[in-house]
Amino acid sequence: MSGILYIVATPIGNLEDITFRAVRTLKEADLIAAEDTRHSRKLLSHFGITTALTSYYDHNQSLKGEQILATLQQGKRVALISDAGTPCISDPGYQLVRDALAAGIKVVPIPGACAAVTALSSAGLPTDCFTFAGFPPNKEGKRRTFLAGLAVLQGTVVLYEAPHRVADTLADIVTVMGERQVVVARELTKLYEESLHGMANE
Repeated sequence: MSGILYIVATPIGNLEDITFRAVRTLKEADLIAAEDTRHSRKLLSHFGITTALTSYYDHNQSLKGEQILATLQQGKRVALISDAGTPCISDPGYQLVRDALAAGIKVVPIPGACAAVTALSSAGLPTDCFTFAGFPPNKEGKRRTFLAGLAVLQGTVVLYEAPHRVADTLADIVTVMGERQVVVARELTKLYEESLHGMANE
């Protein structure tokens, strides 16, 4: 009897943005695989969750993925979480999901917070058609090539970006994609939540 891999969304800021089902799943799991165990321990402690914890992140996903897969094949229940939001969305995890599915292991999503959808829902931009493109490349040349590929798409484009690169990315958007309406959202669901609406050159 194979186990179950749960993909559990966690809050992106405000701890109240976790579902009852997510808390129950984390409590009932045999193991929680977390991107950063130090960060996740704070969340688990807040909700009185004492489930065993292991790390699963970009640089150990090959080794840990095999160990987690073996745990699942022993009939155990494993919950995968990221530092914030929905796992596998610009976070480690899709390889584990792929390998679990290939091994015939049931994968169950436990939905909840996702920064991209949270920002989009309050942006006031069209939501009937959108593309989530993750993080643009760091280097200007590669970033401009990346943006050029997005320029031909219909609908709203949602990106993640590091705070110290936002100005450069906005400048490249104007250069490559032309003047367009944008929303820059930060600290979503947190005390200093802020959304700036305007044209890209502003």
